[in-house]
Amino acid sequence: MKRISIVLAGLVLSATGAVACAGDKVAGEAVYKRVNCASCHGVDAKTGTDPSYPKLAGQHEDYLVHALRAYQRGQAGASPTANIRKNPIMGAFAIQLSAKDVEDVAAYLHSLPGDLKVRQ
Repeated sequence: MKRISIVLAGLVLSATGAVACAGDKVAGEAVYKRVNCASCHGVDAKTGTDPSYPKLAGQHEDYLVHALRAYQRGQAGASPTANIRKNPIMGAFAIQLSAKDVEDVAAYLHSLPGDLKVRQ
């Protein structure tokens, strides 16, 4: 019974897109340029204009989607219990993005070579 529940949960998550993102890298590059993300994160998405700005190149796609959506919720005035991120600069940029833009830019950034490592 437990095995069936795990399989069903996996099917539900994959059907809702919670497991894998389906962004378009080419469209994501266009979004990155249109919104001018490079003004802070750098043209290569890893050489920011300030050392405190995060490196985005090679970041996990699902994490980027989650973060951008949290900035959108924060900018839209959602309740703090709605898993928001409050940052006036990122919120102003993120709120301009459609759901497709978010998935596309996340796919693009994930596809870039980066210095991020997974700890073993």
